[in-house]
Amino acid sequence: MPQIKLIVGLGNPGSDYAQTRHNAGFWWVDELAKDANASLRHDNKFHGLAAKARLHGSDVWLLEPQTFMNRSGLSVVALAQFYKILPAEILVVHDELDIPAGQIKLKQGGGNGGHNGLKDIQAHLGTPDFWRLRVGIGHPGNKAEVANFVLKPPRKEEFEGIMDVFIKAHHVLPKMLAGDMGGAMQQLHAGVQRPNKPKPDTGTIS
Repeated sequence: MPQIKLIVGLGNPGSDYAQTRHNAGFWWVDELAKDANASLRHDNKFHGLAAKARLHGSDVWLLEPQTFMNRSGLSVVALAQFYKILPAEILVVHDELDIPAGQIKLKQGGGNGGHNGLKDIQAHLGTPDFWRLRVGIGHPGNKAEVANFVLKPPRKEEFEGIMDVFIKAHHVLPKMLAGDMGGAMQQLHAGVQRPNKPKPDTGTIS
């Protein structure tokens, strides 16, 4: 299986959005950059903050698009094409309404669930077959409240849950970088409780 060569954190640029639920992807990439002593620097040709990092013996690109969420694909495709990185070698880290805060899931391909960052990446890459690390943020319970919900900071207990699952993600990162995505999924999903209630109508988030 192809190794992960690019990790993309999704979010919106600027201090107004830095602590919001929609920026959970940025939070994890920031942590990875710290672990690797790598500096995320703005690169105009990639429309984002980028760094080459050495993690667990593997070289990997880290990217935080600065295009705002609904144009994330512009940044992702620019770096991927420049370095000849295939969709199956890309891991996109993003907030996920359909998963409670304190849970995290890994998958390849599938739909975008109304997430405009994923939608734009899929459109620019021409395929949905990139990997997604889905960071649960929970759902407000009402489709009309989604846009406001994702653009607000999580509650204290929600934030702590997100930080806990980032620790789990760090533990499986060596497997992801080595291309053992099956092993990473098995370890990451261990103990995850699947809700019995039907999924809510999540709406579209920008």
